[in-house]
Amino acid sequence: MADLEKGTAVAPAKSLEAQTDNEGLPVLVGRLSDGVTTLLDTKFSLLKVEIKEDLNAYIRGAVTILIGGIIAAVGFAIVNVAVALFVGSLMPETMDPAIRLALGFAATGAVYLVIGGIFIVTAKNRLGKQDIVPNRTVEELRKDKEWLKKEL
Repeated sequence: MADLEKGTAVAPAKSLEAQTDNEGLPVLVGRLSDGVTTLLDTKFSLLKVEIKEDLNAYIRGAVTILIGGIIAAVGFAIVNVAVALFVGSLMPETMDPAIRLALGFAATGAVYLVIGGIFIVTAKNRLGKQDIVPNRTVEELRKDKEWLKKEL
């Protein structure tokens, strides 16, 4: 009322639609650019998380293969000696002792190579099932591409 008494009129508040009309193209492009930048930052963060998860899975698989190889080698060395001596003692006494031991080592060595190979192939197949493509990030980027197409 005081404004009316002084002879000044109070301007009505601008509506949101009127504000956007007055903002102009540079301001809208700036806001769009900020939005796209934020979107890309979010997508890159998701990509980094997925890459870390996949890398951890591959490292665990590689460590498993390494442990399997070490265990197979140690088992091959220790048990092969004992079993080879035992198998050699089962050979006929008429055979040359060196040939008996050689046959014992060959038989047990073959068994342990098969066991170690099975362990390594199993771990390799597990790693082969890992998908190296960050699927969640790719899907999000596809959605964003479609959204941008609709907006522009």
